[in-house]
Amino acid sequence: MQRAPWWLQVSIMYAAARLVSFAILAGAAYHAAESPWSGAQPDYLAFINRWDAGWYERIFAGGYPSAIPRNPDGTAQPNQWAFYPLFPLLVRGLNAVTGLPWAVAGPLVATAAGLAAALMIYLLFRHFASPGTAVWGVAFFAFFPVSPILQVAYAESLNTFLLAAALYLLIRRRYWTGVPVVVLLCLSRPAGVPFAAVVGMHLLLRLRHRCREPFPPREVAGAAVLLAASAVMALAWMLAAWWATGDRSAYTDTETAWRGTRLVLFKPWFDAGVALAGPFWGPLLPLLLVALAALYLNSRAVRRIGTELRLWCAFYLLYLLAVLDPQSSTFRVMLPLFPLALAAAFISAGRAYRWAILTMFTVLQLVWVVWLWQFSAISTGQAWPP
Repeated sequence: MQRAPWWLQVSIMYAAARLVSFAILAGAAYHAAESPWSGAQPDYLAFINRWDAGWYERIFAGGYPSAIPRNPDGTAQPNQWAFYPLFPLLVRGLNAVTGLPWAVAGPLVATAAGLAAALMIYLLFRHFASPGTAVWGVAFFAFFPVSPILQVAYAESLNTFLLAAALYLLIRRRYWTGVPVVVLLCLSRPAGVPFAAVVGMHLLLRLRHRCREPFPPREVAGAAVLLAASAVMALAWMLAAWWATGDRSAYTDTETAWRGTRLVLFKPWFDAGVALAGPFWGPLLPLLLVALAALYLNSRAVRRIGTELRLWCAFYLLYLLAVLDPQSSTFRVMLPLFPLALAAAFISAGRAYRWAILTMFTVLQLVWVVWLWQFSAISTGQAWPP
């Protein structure tokens, strides 16, 4: 296995990870109760076609509404504009060519994009690590507790592939090639704001160090264009929703429809802290999380993944702190922090440590699927979304 080409090693490892996730999902399906998406004990494809996959299927079948559906008090109802178009567009393309229905085509596109992501992440990790350590970093990503999402009809696998490619091209200073990748990245999931921040810091650092490291005018122009493209695309979907519906707040209102309140930056984390620890200690919880994240991002293992990947993790965490309503889906939106998988591989080269991490991740996959992917109503009559 170690003598096989890198792409074969990564492909076999990714296939093994997806088989493990398949076994966990299929086992959970066998024990699943009736849900809004299917009856009891659904088959595998029916079981994974739930939660956000249903919204992507609506886009696949009928596109986006021309007006935002609203409640009598004016608040937006959940609708398709919260979900980006690239993934369902690719599934529709596969459907047009093969005739495969959504329930088959969606997981196929997601799984293939996950393989592309694993291969791209390996190339990215090889910039900082030996081949063996890079493969282990990809293994940690492929077996991550929420990695079953890579084989269901969600946009996470596609977004991860495009993000890894964009970061790779940025680090290799292939700015012009990175522009179309960033355009696609920002049409897959909301990643433009933190990525634009990374590109901006990269440009500033190169300008600062241009005396000891050449920064030719063509590269300056390329980096500036990449920064501009990232900034524009960060707002592109919001503007598209405005243009299509005539409603200036169409996207932001839709994004907050599930939480029942309007977007107020950073506030949900402090509200969650108060709910967990009370009015005195609660507001300190988000600050404690920020302090712990800062310490970890400055640890020896994380410093080895390079400036750009550390900046990405820092800006993405800050972005989540600003806009995310912390709840059970928070685990899933941590997937773009995949560069930290390489940092985990750097902590120790011991086989016992690395296999222990894979075993722990596999067990946590089981926990995540049974706890969140299955529909289970809680006492308030709501559910825990993955």
